[in-house]
Amino acid sequence: MRYTSPTPEGCLLESNLTQAPTRKAYLAVTSTRSLRVAIVGAGPAGIYAADILSKTDLDVSIDLFERLPAPFGLVRYGVAPDHPRIKAIINALHKVLSKGDVRLLANVNYGVDLKLEDLRQYYDAVIFSTGAIKDAALPIPGIDLDGSYGAADFVSWFDGHPDVPRTWPLEAKEVAVLGAGNVALDVARILAKHPKDLLVTEIPANVQAGLEASPVTDVHVFARRGPAQVKFSPLELRELGHVPDVDIVVYPEDYDFDEGSMAAIEATNQTKQVVKTLTDWTLVEPSQQTASRRIHLHFLHSPVEVLGEDGKVVGLRTERTALQGDGTVKGTGEHHDWPVQAVYRAVGYFGSPLPEIPFDDLKGVISNREGRVVDLDGEHLPGVYTTGWIKRGPVGLIGHTKSDASETVRHLVEDVTGASADSDEPGDLTGGRTAPHGDPQQIVDFLAERGVDVVTWDEFSVLDAHEIGLGEAAGRERIKVVPRDEMIDVAKGRG
Repeated sequence: MRYTSPTPEGCLLESNLTQAPTRKAYLAVTSTRSLRVAIVGAGPAGIYAADILSKTDLDVSIDLFERLPAPFGLVRYGVAPDHPRIKAIINALHKVLSKGDVRLLANVNYGVDLKLEDLRQYYDAVIFSTGAIKDAALPIPGIDLDGSYGAADFVSWFDGHPDVPRTWPLEAKEVAVLGAGNVALDVARILAKHPKDLLVTEIPANVQAGLEASPVTDVHVFARRGPAQVKFSPLELRELGHVPDVDIVVYPEDYDFDEGSMAAIEATNQTKQVVKTLTDWTLVEPSQQTASRRIHLHFLHSPVEVLGEDGKVVGLRTERTALQGDGTVKGTGEHHDWPVQAVYRAVGYFGSPLPEIPFDDLKGVISNREGRVVDLDGEHLPGVYTTGWIKRGPVGLIGHTKSDASETVRHLVEDVTGASADSDEPGDLTGGRTAPHGDPQQIVDFLAERGVDVVTWDEFSVLDAHEIGLGEAAGRERIKVVPRDEMIDVAKGRG
């Protein structure tokens, strides 16, 4: 068996398992039929799991299911359009699916078009990699007022997600963004950036038109802790300072560093770079800030209430916080009211439960132990696995996703072969064939009987080429086809 593991740079390297003392090599044995594995969710987590599994010595047939007509998950629908460097990840994922040893079955909605009992008829094992697409809750008064939004929903809109409305209510001159991570920066930057500067990206036409009509002048980003505790990446933060005709405004009174802060700065170069960039902005003279739009960065302000009038957002109330010596904060009782007409909460993503699959409602993940899905008694559901954000929660980078997939696949291989990771005894590569219907065509027939308009990889490639062609005609990277029906029609060559 070959095992794929992440490098510090996030690249995939292959190494023979006989070189790893805690893993074992398996004898190549020809089975009566291929092991059938379904992976539900065609974002990075699912595609990495498929790639790693395809590189084992198992005789395996892999089908990758996706709810949307297009694969790639949050890389396609969760990364700001003006970040092509991050979107380049799609190129690597594209190569995996274009090899032909993983079959894509897109536009198939788990829980509606088929459920676990259906999958177990056609697959010996199922891996769920459905990610986390909802906004985490922020339980403060007024959070449900008209004009209060989740960042995940806004990101889906400006990324052209086919399941969100085509319009967005951009009516506020002053906006608050709650959060101290890269999603908060994305939301603030897209709101403040002049739409003409997005024309070179893949931004959909309806999003461009919506942003053109926005009257926004000031976007306020609020972080509960200090400059040394924010989760901005250095590059994302520096990019914020290069947005044309947008000034970055910071407030020296928001800068405080306790012992925990100094330890964090010394511990990681990333924190050191972030603090340096933020500190450099305190040295900018107000007289030099003449841009027509501004992004304000506020630290040590915890949101306590969204203020409303006649059911609409009219302001945000924050409480000044104080560092406690270890990087944590507590409230001081000092409150500030900020006149804003819209509030975006960017406090994290949260997973959604799936029919027939045990779910941890507190953590927002599928109940699992190292990728093996477990029931209420902690017992592994045979043949059912999970990976990615729906396995560990919405934290970490792409490298962590690869590690997740490696761990899950390793356990799957151990289970189907009867092998143990700490044993040198060869496993049975012909084991684990439990599905009564093992012919790959049978699941296709099943979906066809249910009237599911499945989009294959070849058909998605037609849509992909169409989007690139639209972009080239407009002098842009690509222009996304947005409505779901139109996506399917283009992929199928209809109309």
